[in-house]
Amino acid sequence: LSMSAIFWIAGGMMEGHSRLTLWAIALVIEYISPAVRFWIPRYGASSVADWMIEGSHMAERCALFIIIALGESIVVIGATFAALTWTTENVLAFASAFAGSLAMWWIYFHIGAEAGSEQLSKSSEPGRLARLAYTYLHMPIVAGIIVSAVADELVLKHPGGHSDLKTVISAIGGPLLFLSGTILFKLSFRGFLQLSHGGGIIALGVLAWFASELSPLMLSILTATIMIGVAVWESISLQSGPAEQHL
Repeated sequence: LSMSAIFWIAGGMMEGHSRLTLWAIALVIEYISPAVRFWIPRYGASSVADWMIEGSHMAERCALFIIIALGESIVVIGATFAALTWTTENVLAFASAFAGSLAMWWIYFHIGAEAGSEQLSKSSEPGRLARLAYTYLHMPIVAGIIVSAVADELVLKHPGGHSDLKTVISAIGGPLLFLSGTILFKLSFRGFLQLSHGGGIIALGVLAWFASELSPLMLSILTATIMIGVAVWESISLQSGPAEQHL
């Protein structure tokens, strides 16, 4: 943290690309640190067994960060929509974007977040599980939310016509990153891959093949439908028992 602080402070004194470069270095240092067990000269690396983590506290803080990311995406959706005229296409684009954000909230918080907190509290090595599940596997989850927000803004501004490469990458890539992160996050404490998430990833991959032929609005509706389908499928499978949960 002392090393990363140098780059955080130096970045705060700079502007433009220099600031982003220095802050990126600081971020890399902080994300590499847990992987090398906070190694420092002379003292070496710490023992993962010594990392005493309060499971519920760790899970709650990460869940709050997910809520902030989802909240920011909804703010972007609302602010963009507020500047537009109320046409049928724009209203449908807004509804689709909001439904996609709601599906992400459902997928992350329905049972999964609570189960993660419980398993972290029971783990014999909570530090190791926290490093994997809450330090690294949350990165694609948050990235997926941010990229999806970019897609929502693009669709709201240009709902008609054919989808360009930027729209396709963000519209498919956002949910794909999110589902990839959540399936691995849940694997880390459940011990099996969620079939619903795997199905959603495959469906998004299939959609990517002909996404450029669709309008941005239709692409948004289809990706939101896939995400809602994943959420519903997982909810039903968890009620039906473990036989239907595995991939």
